[in-house]
Amino acid sequence: MKGLSRFAVVTLLAAMGAALPAGCNASRSQLRQAMLAELQPVALKNCTLKRFGSANDGGYLMCENLLDNLDAGYSYGVGRNDDWGCAVSRQYQVPVHQYDCFDPARPVCDGGTFVFHNECLGPRAEEKQSRVFDSLENQIRSNGHAGRQLVVKIDIEGAEWDALEAAPDELLASIPQLAMELHGSDERRMLAVLQKLNRHFYLVNLHFNNWSCSPDEAPFPAWAYQVLWVNKRIAEIDPSVAVPAPMSPLNAPDTATRPDCQLEGQTR
Repeated sequence: MKGLSRFAVVTLLAAMGAALPAGCNASRSQLRQAMLAELQPVALKNCTLKRFGSANDGGYLMCENLLDNLDAGYSYGVGRNDDWGCAVSRQYQVPVHQYDCFDPARPVCDGGTFVFHNECLGPRAEEKQSRVFDSLENQIRSNGHAGRQLVVKIDIEGAEWDALEAAPDELLASIPQLAMELHGSDERRMLAVLQKLNRHFYLVNLHFNNWSCSPDEAPFPAWAYQVLWVNKRIAEIDPSVAVPAPMSPLNAPDTATRPDCQLEGQTR
């Protein structure tokens, strides 16, 4: 691969990873290389990035100007506060539906509207250990939001892979922006989910959570990472910016007390 650009190398690795037979026990390194090839941020001509939520952990970048005519927000995994949901609800004057079945606390938002559901996101409707789970499609439909303009944030500690694997392509294609934290980098289903997301979205931001920095995750610098996906039907790529695009300075370490860790060459 000598002489190839980094983008060409990771694209080739992605094709290699995707071509592995289902029964093949690919090494973690191969899978991570293939996954990293799917995580190539692009710059958009029509995106004004803004940080929504806290200054550190709990803040997510989104294209502020591409959220016009928003009907509602969906916040999965909230705990005792939901800074992202509060910022969205206040700025766009829409309700934010919160889902969390592990922490029954009801976050509040002065000037915003929260609708809390003691329920978690999963691949299907089921009850496990007295906790209620349901799919993204069912939850959106049950609130009367099928086909509406929604923004979605997901941070559910690894359960996102099953939930997104089960989400219909038609549903994903209808979501303008999807902000989330992904967890893990060495399972074949994770690669398949990233490929599925790349069919409908452009990856516009990639930031690694410095709570999870580890040399054992190489070539990933950490095992948890925040991403912003912007729907291809509303996004306009800026061809003048090389891929992968530089990371926005609006990103910040999730904790200021630990060293940061990001991909080499992507910080400005």
